Amino acid sequence: MTTSPRNLVAEGLGTALLLAVVIGSGVMGERLAGGNVGIALLANTLATVGGLYVLIEVFGPVSGAHFNPVVSLVMVFRGALPRSSLVPYVAVQLGGAMLGAWLVHAMFDMRILEFSTQVRSGPGQWIAEGVATFGLILVILRAPASRVAAMVAAYIGAAYWFTASTSFANPAAAFGRMFSDSFAGIAPASVPGFVLAEVAGAMIALWLHGRLETSTVTADSKAGDSKPINGVKEERHG
Repeated sequence: MTTSPRNLVAEGLGTALLLAVVIGSGVMGERLAGGNVGIALLANTLATVGGLYVLIEVFGPVSGAHFNPVVSLVMVFRGALPRSSLVPYVAVQLGGAMLGAWLVHAMFDMRILEFSTQVRSGPGQWIAEGVATFGLILVILRAPASRVAAMVAAYIGAAYWFTASTSFANPAAAFGRMFSDSFAGIAPASVPGFVLAEVAGAMIALWLHGRLETSTVTADSKAGDSKPINGVKEERHG
């Protein structure tokens, strides 16, 4: 896969729309929930699950629909994305995330430029982000190609509720959400801790996937199965 302006436009636009879904549904949910945080989070979750599924299906054939710097990093390690593409991908993902936040503010008559004051910090939050990102990467690497969009969306929806951080699992999402002092926001000072945890979770998932692949190949070899499992996996996720 070579990187073209078409790939970068898809990544930037997809990330912008994803952040618009996440932040916008948080704003709408909070306004309509009457102070009930659980209802607001439920609305935020449902919108994110639906939006993420659609965006992966729409932009996946064009750019791979990463919308996430750690996904792009993992794809470089897997050989599914050229190393030279990593910086451009990350740049448009971060830019798209910021534009997505600003788009929400324009739609809801909020100040365009602002920073979140919502502190999300501490060991529990960092562990949660590591777990959320670990699960996301493992799902991406191991899901059948035809079900990646649905499985990723379902996992993120579940992780909204079982992680203490409500599952950002995405440095671009953390970056974009710091530009919105809303329900889905994160204070700029909290972003570095989230990003480090996300990268760590992604690397652990990549390592474990490799171990699982090795174990599968070894077991099949002993059973006399010569099926090119690694080749199939690369084709599915590349």
